[in-house]
Amino acid sequence: MDIVERIVLSEEQIQTRVQELGQAISQDYGDECITLLCILKGGLMFLCDLAKHITSPVVYDFMSVSSYGDATQSSGVVRITKDLEESIEGKHVIIVEDIIDTGLTLSYLLNNLHSRNPASLRICTLLNKEAHRKVEIAVDYVGFDVPNEFLVGYGLDFKQLYRNIPYVFVPKPEYYQDQVD
Repeated sequence: MDIVERIVLSEEQIQTRVQELGQAISQDYGDECITLLCILKGGLMFLCDLAKHITSPVVYDFMSVSSYGDATQSSGVVRITKDLEESIEGKHVIIVEDIIDTGLTLSYLLNNLHSRNPASLRICTLLNKEAHRKVEIAVDYVGFDVPNEFLVGYGLDFKQLYRNIPYVFVPKPEYYQDQVD
């Protein structure tokens, strides 16, 4: 693809790690039912692959939370654009995220979800960009620690494009440079 500067994680690396995460979650929860709470839109591809490797009973729910818009970095202003359809009270919930960057969005989301009284609330992220963190977040399941670069693919988008690419890459600067803060 012309937009790709460098591939950071191959499809094979991602699939191997997703399988390992699914096995770890299954081991931790056993026969307990888990609500996999996918944060749309970026977490969808990860959720679909992850769920295939979880042997515990699972149900899905979805939220859409925005702090990016069309930008390459979080604005810090969080909006819930789609809320849960089911109550999570008394349920074991795992938030499924594509990437944790500054932590601002997830911190807001955690406070919101804790107020709904789940039995447990954990976080599973494919990508962890700890070098860019502004808020401390305890992440229970991490796919990969990644550098503080603009990443696209496997659910991560640039202006809603490239989510369907099965690997994670850094785009060529000419595609986004004028968009970076």
